[in-house]
Amino acid sequence: MKILVTGASGLVGSRLLRVFADHEVTGTRNSRVVEGLLPLDLADTAAIDALVDDLQPDLVLHPAAMPAVDRCELEPGLSLTINVEGTRAVARAAARVGARMVYFSSDYVFDGSAGPYEIDAEPAPINEYGRHKLAAEQAVSELVDDHVIVRICGVYGHDPRGLNFIMQLLARASSDETMKAPRDQWGTPTCADNLAAAVRELALSDYRGVAHPVGPDCLPRDEFARRAAAALGLDAGFIQAVDTPELAQPAPRPLRCGLDNRRTQELLSLRLLGVDEGLAAVAAELGR
Repeated sequence: MKILVTGASGLVGSRLLRVFADHEVTGTRNSRVVEGLLPLDLADTAAIDALVDDLQPDLVLHPAAMPAVDRCELEPGLSLTINVEGTRAVARAAARVGARMVYFSSDYVFDGSAGPYEIDAEPAPINEYGRHKLAAEQAVSELVDDHVIVRICGVYGHDPRGLNFIMQLLARASSDETMKAPRDQWGTPTCADNLAAAVRELALSDYRGVAHPVGPDCLPRDEFARRAAAALGLDAGFIQAVDTPELAQPAPRPLRCGLDNRRTQELLSLRLLGVDEGLAAVAAELGR
């Protein structure tokens, strides 16, 4: 099977490359040079078309995005170009070559008033990032008959670039800096390796529609931070629990968010890992 993974230089994309290594898999990157990955600008529709036409993939996995929530709020035009129009171009190209498509969305398509959310809950995003992820979901649904929309939340894992919560936690601990963690923002933390394995199962199945292959535990971010610190052998004294307004984030956050994974778990042979199991796996990978 020929597989295209967009955004393969990111945490999720890099794990997807690993779990599909037994197939003919091609990964793309953004402007940052990563050996073995092809450059792809999601703002360049012609480049997307040319790549897909050249590769003729059977499966397109599309985690590539502009994921910085506050930047999306401050630069909505750029977010629209990358997160919506870029996804629309990938979906249109996938449909043209008859590929199955897996699109990676977010729990931020919900307003955070009643999480964790089931797969058929009514979306109601409250920030630009969430609105654009929802618009991209709709584009994929309309353009690609054979699709899976994978919503994710709080993905963590070992990432040398330090671009996820766990790596930021380690960096702050080593520098003796205080880390502020909101006690009023809830989510369902998800181990990147476990997520990728679950997505492999879904992608290679006949399932179509929305899936929530996330962890089963819904908890506030400050609690997750303390449990992560314990798993990594850190003194949690540098973690400061705060309320969201104290962070002065440009984008409003859906507070009681996260995703209900139970209906997705029924589709899978593997078990979606809880927080402590996932953190133990990451700690082992880091040698801690």
